[in-house]
Amino acid sequence: MILWRAGWRHLVRHPWQNLLALVGIALGVGVVTAVDLANETAIRSFRFAATALAGKATHTVTGATVDLDEKIYRLMRAELGVRPSAPVVEGHVVLATAGATLRLIGVDPFAESSLRTFSSRFTEKGILKKLLTVPGTVLLLPETARRLGVAKGETFVVETGGIRHSLHLAGYLEPDSDLTRTGLESVVVSDIATAQEIFHQEGKLSRIDLILPEGKEGDAVLALLRAKLPAGIDIVPAGARAGALDRMTKAFRLNLTALSLLALVVGMFLIYNTITFSVIRRRRFIGLLRAIGVTRREIFLLMFSEVALLALLGTAIGLIFGVMLGENLTRLVTRTINDLYFVMEVRNVQVLPGSLLKGALLGMGATLLAALPPLREATAAPPRAVLSRSIIEAGHRRTAPRTAAAGLFMLCVAGAILAVPEWGLGGGFTGLFLLIIGYAFLIPLAVLVLAPLLRPLLEILPGPLGRMAARGVVVSLSRTGIVTAALVVAVSAGIGVGIMVGSFRLTVESWLESWLRADVYVTTVGTGSGRGKPPLDADLVQRLRQVPGAVFTSLTRRISVETHQGPVDLLAMELPRETFMNYRFREGSGKEAWAGFSGGTAVIVSEPYAYRHNVHVGDRVTLPAPGGMTTFPVAGVYYDYGSDSGVIAMSRSVFTRFWRDHTVDGMGLYAADGITDSSLADAIRARAGTSRIEIIPNRELKRTSLAIFDRTFAITNVLRLVTVIVAFVGILSALMAIQVERARELAVARALGLTPAQVWGVVCGETLLIGIIAGLLSLPLGILQALVLIRVINLRSFGWTMEFTLDPALMLQAMLLALTAALLAGIYPSFVMSRTSPALALKEEE
Repeated sequence: MILWRAGWRHLVRHPWQNLLALVGIALGVGVVTAVDLANETAIRSFRFAATALAGKATHTVTGATVDLDEKIYRLMRAELGVRPSAPVVEGHVVLATAGATLRLIGVDPFAESSLRTFSSRFTEKGILKKLLTVPGTVLLLPETARRLGVAKGETFVVETGGIRHSLHLAGYLEPDSDLTRTGLESVVVSDIATAQEIFHQEGKLSRIDLILPEGKEGDAVLALLRAKLPAGIDIVPAGARAGALDRMTKAFRLNLTALSLLALVVGMFLIYNTITFSVIRRRRFIGLLRAIGVTRREIFLLMFSEVALLALLGTAIGLIFGVMLGENLTRLVTRTINDLYFVMEVRNVQVLPGSLLKGALLGMGATLLAALPPLREATAAPPRAVLSRSIIEAGHRRTAPRTAAAGLFMLCVAGAILAVPEWGLGGGFTGLFLLIIGYAFLIPLAVLVLAPLLRPLLEILPGPLGRMAARGVVVSLSRTGIVTAALVVAVSAGIGVGIMVGSFRLTVESWLESWLRADVYVTTVGTGSGRGKPPLDADLVQRLRQVPGAVFTSLTRRISVETHQGPVDLLAMELPRETFMNYRFREGSGKEAWAGFSGGTAVIVSEPYAYRHNVHVGDRVTLPAPGGMTTFPVAGVYYDYGSDSGVIAMSRSVFTRFWRDHTVDGMGLYAADGITDSSLADAIRARAGTSRIEIIPNRELKRTSLAIFDRTFAITNVLRLVTVIVAFVGILSALMAIQVERARELAVARALGLTPAQVWGVVCGETLLIGIIAGLLSLPLGILQALVLIRVINLRSFGWTMEFTLDPALMLQAMLLALTAALLAGIYPSFVMSRTSPALALKEEE
């Protein structure tokens, strides 16, 4: 009992030390929890929406192109007798006042009741009559209406394709479960005719949902449908598309999770330092207890319980911080998914028990694991060794070569894992973390080697202060080695991610230069990006092809086709030969591919598509078309950074022949000599008249594309900042530990004449040396991490090949960051040590 009271007394008497421990644990747990909450909130919102909108449907009928003809539904229901089926028209609209994105789904109220639970009450309260007779009538969840500031009976304005529509809120959706309610948070429901009018899909359907019985009866109906429906119609399980989109974002979410775990790894170094600090403070007390007969087990249990208490409190604080940070990260994650994958709207982070449990287990586990070495140090040694710090430090210096050998072995294992492509993304991240940990094991030996070599740099300190500072870093290797490793890992992470982002940005800039050759581009107004854009009016396209000042006009059409591997983007292009020749190819060349592409006998595929489907030049790809499955040879594999799911590009003449789609959703106009972009844009605007279109000069389109790129990596910058903060707290903790264990040494120096300013100089010299060593050692590790991120992680995640670009300014920034972090963290310990009374420091403690 007395032993436990002594432990509690120590915790109460040193609140700042315990605060450092709590901060380290909380930051690590908070970042991991926030990223997991953001990832899970975004993907669960999409899953719930897909589940709520699919209802009880077992299968979905889709077309080879985006839309289905209404005749397909009449054929299924009237002639083939598939009664449990319902047509759907869906798309996205933007609230004109608030800018919120909503998913509008048009349904047939008479066919809905058997499929979707939220439509089971359409016949009540006169809602059915309003849906069918009042133009623009829609339904919302009550909470969604309140969030949008719309009351029942009021109208609100939405925009799609540059055209505004007034919608009338006739009533509220009444889902039968919380899951369905969550899925409908950003959904607007209307009659199918209203949706067709809004999206200009008269006579067209987005899909047909149906319920097929299980077993042989369902197989028979499925076989009948496939035999009777026109060629190019596909029937897929209801969850297939949601699963494909889930898989599409998996690599992106996994990358964020790995980056958040890096903050936890750095936090483990901090936790190690903090627990070691606690051991140092009570080293003499522990030695006395051992000398009077207290067993190792009792001391271990005492200190382990203290660590567990700190872990529990730190984890709890970290979970709260994670929920708060998750609110901001959710918006960044959602924005990136909108930019790269599909449109979704997530308003609030969902506090998920699974994410909290995951964060709690990681926090508790990481804390206890990091605390084991200092606890072992406190209890395993005999009483005399515990009382003598020099014995402990000598042991650390002796084991530094063995630790480095273990690090080299881990580096070799990491290299072997990274060299096996078949181990996929999981193997890539495993190799990366082994690389980081293995390199960290080399740092204590590197400190022993570099500190004497860098001693001349400390000659700026007068007298023997520089030598004292350099010696202090070496003699406290058990502390300085760990703090240097923590700083190296944090700074190198910034270097690695910075090089990767910089290399990627330069690669994208180069790709945009080769891809965007026209002077002015024209699309429909809207928030879609490429495949989300509605087609241009056919008459407008013909008028714009005759714009004076344009020597050539390129045409594009991008659709998504459903394949058994999931949706694939199909890009139809009509463009000049010179533009095609500027495309950069990974396999083949523009000269070799042009003949097959322009002649309609071959297609080209993007690098991500080739990587994911193991397709090379000379192979063949099979695609569903309205006339049936169509096979094309591959004439080239081109670099593309606009989609990580993959794109198949073909001549527009081939597309119109097989897909029977003559529409255009993008135009590029090439200015004649002497014609400026602005004058060509004015001519286009004059020809367009009152048509709602976007006219985008080449330069502006490139700038917008790079702005989207920068938004994509905004979340990584947040995580890098938090990781450096964790390392900063770790340095502060370690320097305070050094302050305690060297208090008597510096007190003797003070008694012999060392002034407070000179004490300040010694401590600042030590932090300066730690910063220099950490900065130098972070450079190789940062470059290695960048190479792994570029050559392994990104390739396996997205199928993208990036050019490696080393920015000297980034290296300089890393060095300055390491020095600044070390010097700032040393200010408080320097102040305390310089102000401590020599008599008080020399006094025997506890």
